[in-house]
Amino acid sequence: MKAHLTVFTLSAILIVSIGMTPAFGQIQNSIVVTTDKSSYSEGEIILVTGEVRDLYSGTPVSVIVKAPNGNLVSIAQVTVGVDKKFSTEVTAGGALMKAEGSYTITVQYGTENRSAETTFEFGGSTITPPKNTGVTDTTVSIEGSNDLIGYTITGGKLLSIMPDVEANSLIVSIDATSDGSLTLTIPRSVLDATMNGEDDEFFVLIDGEEVDFEETTSATERILTIAFPVGAEEIEIIGTFVVPEFGTIAAMILAVAIISIIAVSAKSRLSIMPRY
Repeated sequence: MKAHLTVFTLSAILIVSIGMTPAFGQIQNSIVVTTDKSSYSEGEIILVTGEVRDLYSGTPVSVIVKAPNGNLVSIAQVTVGVDKKFSTEVTAGGALMKAEGSYTITVQYGTENRSAETTFEFGGSTITPPKNTGVTDTTVSIEGSNDLIGYTITGGKLLSIMPDVEANSLIVSIDATSDGSLTLTIPRSVLDATMNGEDDEFFVLIDGEEVDFEETTSATERILTIAFPVGAEEIEIIGTFVVPEFGTIAAMILAVAIISIIAVSAKSRLSIMPRY
């Protein structure tokens, strides 16, 4: 009887142990993530790969990269394959990845309970910032425009303002030594935001994070007051138009092309009338 009881007990323990042992090749966490290297230099490709334990059809993985100070660098929605794996690439450096230090990659699959993190080291940006030309104590000149932007700033120094034609935005570089604010008087000929002939709201980012701002308008100008924290480096103001206007350039190109065609036609004595 005792022998039978001992055998039964050992068998039960063995069955429970087997049931608790994970199957070979299965991941223990709901999601895992890793990078192909532990550190990167500017311009290198960061390969982010991972795997989920359970596949949820139609649910992408959010891949979020944050700087050492916690500011958002990039975010992407990545599709999970039928093999439960995912991958994406991030280029080291750029406007939002400048500082040297440890960057965090967070991946989330649907809910916060299904998330994981990894880190990588970045050696810092080596790109030389633009020269601080055209900046006075009260105004700054803009490339592609004869108009000046007026400004007042507290808690720091305005370094430069550059237009980003593709993004319809102005990139404002500042050196924020303390919490402060920047007031910009922007001519509508330099930057504007309109929709169906009516004023639309600007979209303002400080180091990649959307922020609130105050604005007053006139027929010729839009005045923005933007509060910024200590350490802020870049303010981007996004509208629907920024100099240089593509339409003006296109019109000039078209005019030159027409003149060239006329000149060539005259020189070649082209005629639409047949000759006999």
